[in-house]
Amino acid sequence: MTPLWTASDFVAAVSPSFQPGTIDDVMSISIDSRTVVKGDAFFAIKGDRFDGHGFARAALDSGASVVVLDDAQRSEFLDIAERVVFVDDVLSALERLGKAARARVAGRVIAITGSVGKTSTKDALRAALAPSGSVHAAVSSFNNHWGVPLTLARMPKEIEFGVIEVGMNHPGEIRNLIAMVKPHLAVITTIVAAHIGNFDSIDEIAAAKAEIFEGVVAGGAVLINGDNRFSDFLSGVAKAQGIDAIHRFGRSQDCDVRLLDLTLAADGSDLSVSLFGNHVRCHVAAPGEHLALNALSVLGAVSLSGGDVTKACEVLARHGASKGRGERHSLAIEGGTVQLIDESYNANPASVSAALATLALSQGSGRKIAVLGDMLELGDDSIEMHKGLVTSLENTGLDRVYLCGPMMAHLWEIVPIAMRATYANSSADLIAPLVADICDGDVVMVKGSLGSRMGPIVAALLGECKR
Repeated sequence: MTPLWTASDFVAAVSPSFQPGTIDDVMSISIDSRTVVKGDAFFAIKGDRFDGHGFARAALDSGASVVVLDDAQRSEFLDIAERVVFVDDVLSALERLGKAARARVAGRVIAITGSVGKTSTKDALRAALAPSGSVHAAVSSFNNHWGVPLTLARMPKEIEFGVIEVGMNHPGEIRNLIAMVKPHLAVITTIVAAHIGNFDSIDEIAAAKAEIFEGVVAGGAVLINGDNRFSDFLSGVAKAQGIDAIHRFGRSQDCDVRLLDLTLAADGSDLSVSLFGNHVRCHVAAPGEHLALNALSVLGAVSLSGGDVTKACEVLARHGASKGRGERHSLAIEGGTVQLIDESYNANPASVSAALATLALSQGSGRKIAVLGDMLELGDDSIEMHKGLVTSLENTGLDRVYLCGPMMAHLWEIVPIAMRATYANSSADLIAPLVADICDGDVVMVKGSLGSRMGPIVAALLGECKR
């Protein structure tokens, strides 16, 4: 099997300050010793909870080709003479490897950011491009200061398409990441009030997202949401960066990828699209208007990257929602079945409203039940944003609402009494009443910010209700 990195290329890229012996060729890259297999390079990253240096020996025992350690800790590893390199800083070494990976790739590289929809769009684009050539993208939401260089470092030099998700929760973060990615195409899904607690205004969020244009290579292009109120601002920033190929997707008349007609259903959406002047019909298996609009950006990105749009549509007709972002499960319970919609990965006002609208589309003989946890990082307006969800709850005609978290307590106070199921301070306290309540034909949607720990509710339902 061809190595991802030869030993010599790996060493040249990470630039060790000290190398006591030889290393082996590298087949993949890991920052988690629990997943290390023979041939991996293990980078001992210092995280918020753990220091990877404490797991370096375990990585070697698992067959790592090399462990990358901080030179400041060299004295702790004097007994390791082979398959180790010491560097000035482990994260910086991973960044250098990521930059080297990007430099050797001749294929098209697409970067995706946005307040919502980044991972769902990345996953859909990866699938849609697959019939047109080899595609590399992260398997999860690896879009931060370690996720982006890790995704790049894992990118084989032979790939034809690289799809890189880029996130941020403070100004300047995208600027640093996009300098490594250097995309041919930059996509912004939309801009709404997500992570606004780290910013003074949504205008600052738009400016931070626009940093993605700074890394676009000469002759590259951008694709932005033409229906978003910041579309003209983003277009102006792109022009100021010297980008001439500025394209828009959405419903607006001036969109290059324009939605002409949309039919929403419980099992997906049917789109009629003007794609750079060509009429395209496409069925998207993942239901919800927000995912249908994401599909516009996917079709635009496929076209701008030289992919086969017809084959991309064939894939989207089979491509469901991503884990934690609308993935659906059919659960067996005593007396029947329950549909579970897993939206547990993250939440902000726009994504919760979209998820509630999708829940309303669901078909079942029973009730529509929403289980919501706190939306985090919303700053001083958090209480009002949580209370503002009552409009979506009422408009979508849901039957039952379970809420948890200190912020959701403010919403609970104004939820119509007929909708109220249970409120709890923590997500764990919702599990027992929810499991006891669900009946045949019910559709249950679980959503909240990652820190609200809504995932355990999903896990409990999957465990209690055997498929």
